[in-house]
Amino acid sequence: MSRFFYSIGKTAYSKPWIFIASWLLILGVIITAIVTNGVNTSSETRIDGTAAQDVLDELAEEYPAASGGQGSYLFEVPEGEAIDDPANAQALAMAANEIYSLEHVVNPMDMLQDEEAMAQMQGLQDMMSQLPASEVNHRPFIVQEMPVPGIQISEDGTVALFQFQLTKTAEDLSEAEREELADAANIAQDNSSITVIPTGALQGVDIPIGGTHEIIGLAIAAVILVVTLGSLIAAGLPLVVALIGVGVGVGGTFALSSMFEINSLTPVLALMIGLAVGIDYALFIVNRQRKLITEQQLTAKEAAARAVGTAGSAVFFAGLTVIIALSGLLVIGISFLSSMAIVAALTVLIDVLVALTLLPALLGLIGERIVSAKTRNKAQANNSSKPSFAQGWITGLLKTKWAAVLLVIIVLGTLAVPVAQMNLGMPSGESANQDTAVRQSYDVISDSFGEGFNGPLLVVAKDQDAAAVNPQEYFQLLSNISQLDGVAEVSPGGFNEDGTIAIISIIPENGPTDEATKQLVESLRTDAAATENTNAEIGVTGLTAVNIDISEKLAEVFPIYIAIIVVLSLLILLVVFRSILIPIKATVGFLLSIMATFGATTAVFQWGWLGSLFGIDTGGPLLSFIPIMVTGILYGLAMDYQVFLVSSMREAYIHGEKGDGAIVSGYKTASKVVVAAALIMVSVFSGFIFTDDIMIKQIGFALAFGILVDAFLIRMIFVPAVMSMFGDKIWWLPKWLDKILPDLDIEGEKLLHELNEKDKDKAIRTNTGENSI
Repeated sequence: MSRFFYSIGKTAYSKPWIFIASWLLILGVIITAIVTNGVNTSSETRIDGTAAQDVLDELAEEYPAASGGQGSYLFEVPEGEAIDDPANAQALAMAANEIYSLEHVVNPMDMLQDEEAMAQMQGLQDMMSQLPASEVNHRPFIVQEMPVPGIQISEDGTVALFQFQLTKTAEDLSEAEREELADAANIAQDNSSITVIPTGALQGVDIPIGGTHEIIGLAIAAVILVVTLGSLIAAGLPLVVALIGVGVGVGGTFALSSMFEINSLTPVLALMIGLAVGIDYALFIVNRQRKLITEQQLTAKEAAARAVGTAGSAVFFAGLTVIIALSGLLVIGISFLSSMAIVAALTVLIDVLVALTLLPALLGLIGERIVSAKTRNKAQANNSSKPSFAQGWITGLLKTKWAAVLLVIIVLGTLAVPVAQMNLGMPSGESANQDTAVRQSYDVISDSFGEGFNGPLLVVAKDQDAAAVNPQEYFQLLSNISQLDGVAEVSPGGFNEDGTIAIISIIPENGPTDEATKQLVESLRTDAAATENTNAEIGVTGLTAVNIDISEKLAEVFPIYIAIIVVLSLLILLVVFRSILIPIKATVGFLLSIMATFGATTAVFQWGWLGSLFGIDTGGPLLSFIPIMVTGILYGLAMDYQVFLVSSMREAYIHGEKGDGAIVSGYKTASKVVVAAALIMVSVFSGFIFTDDIMIKQIGFALAFGILVDAFLIRMIFVPAVMSMFGDKIWWLPKWLDKILPDLDIEGEKLLHELNEKDKDKAIRTNTGENSI
């Protein structure tokens, strides 16, 4: 493998414009596709096979009008006025009627087009009046002695909540449809003193792909590159390579969005990972080339080819571990996670290809200027025996290895404690910052009507014999459900055309992420009291129920994914390092770091510890897919550092150094670049912590903290200390297994041996020729 990469590096260096033009052509095609077809993303998160999703799919087939989402607006009046004052009431009624006239809004009055339907509705209204009084703090909105459906007024008369059914989810509304809704609602504001406030998804679901904070992260990464490489030219290369990589990866995602539905978080995730690994992979190769030039006095061309053959091999296998870890998400069978994983994995693959082909081409353009004459002279003049900081650190660490390992375990174990109380869920207005429109509208609804109005549930009733739903049984269902614990209010939602599907709307007493609401959903699905004295069967759906099911499903499959990751880790590292103990040690270290990461993320985002530092002022549940997604990403990135650090130690061991000598030698060689790479990743991921979207904040924090812990506590302390405990036994591999495993030669030992032999033959021929002369 290293020979192959050596050839690629040499060819790209010698013929740079072929490779540069190829990548620029690919980027140009992608940009053209985006300009031509546009960008289409969705915020929908669905998991096939969950109860709520099955009910939604059934509605989409048998009662399409009820299968969409729900929209709502708040209408407020100034102090001293009432929402149902004549002028305000008329303006509000005009806005409601205009909204109901829109094509993508379901008008409940459409079912009253004949006398039979009107009589049936009147009968239901009469029966509803017999239901037990609900403990709610609102009243109906009445204009000219007729209630306007969907509008309720707070007890103090200052706020009206208008909730209506959409024919599609709010996230899937086009920009034009959103504007139509906004224009219709603003009729109330234009004709009275009413203030209109959109709520939930109608406030917008735009997730930014880049911004000031991410640029700051890149700027910090640039500073780290300059300090590490000591050259502006050399430092600029990893940035250029990473930007080209994410340009192709993220741009390709957007280009394909017109053909495949892509979740709006997918390109953000690809951008995060693509920038981080793209910079790191290029850094490893450039750093190796410069070391070969300064330490072995090779030409820039030969050094570049050898760097791609050796460090490039490590980059390839490091990237492969990230890709395999992300691809493991496909086994879980959750569609939106699978699409995220595929796009992120492809972006990493592109970063690897760019590092192995475009980077040596760019090095070919720069030539010998990659290392200045001053740096070459300084390197020759330096006393190689002078101890470096890395040597002093690793020597001291190995002397206190038992204490160091114990300290790491105690620190990470303490950080992991909050995991026991980790609460998973989907974000809601409750967890948004207090100065955001989402949170403010959530609070107004909660204060004026009750928290449950922020997350209504939808019950779908069918007759068990597939007959039309009996109106009397429908009323019985309403009565049964209204008496369940946790129900604040129930209301009829109507029937489909043949009467076989009936809809009931439920307002829970508690908020959408409250444990009591989860219990209510479970009761509706399992408690026979809900369908007592009826022949009906019911299903529960709606955004709140969907989010509850998603969280429970992800929590259920998380242990399975952890098992997949552990098995993959053991197998990959066994093949790469040809050792039994190193994979076990690396996997144990990763499990320590991932548990500490989830503990810290829980403490910050759920408990609110140090929240002001990270721009949050409200605790809430962790994003339900964070454990699975972050585990996959961090596993891959942690194995990057494992490969670069331990492969240097193995290289020293192969060359004859034993015991702690090989550990010290490999540590001195690789620690500086691994530390720099980790700091770059932390900088890039940290830039996403300070965006406004709570989902991106949580992902950015978890990745940044996870890299910080894994690189500095696990790879820099725990790994070498544990390896020293075992001595040379750490490299033990049974002979029978050694024969079976493929020899990947990621250190490039075979390549270097061949090149050294060629150099010897060349020297002999040269000397022979000189002697004959």
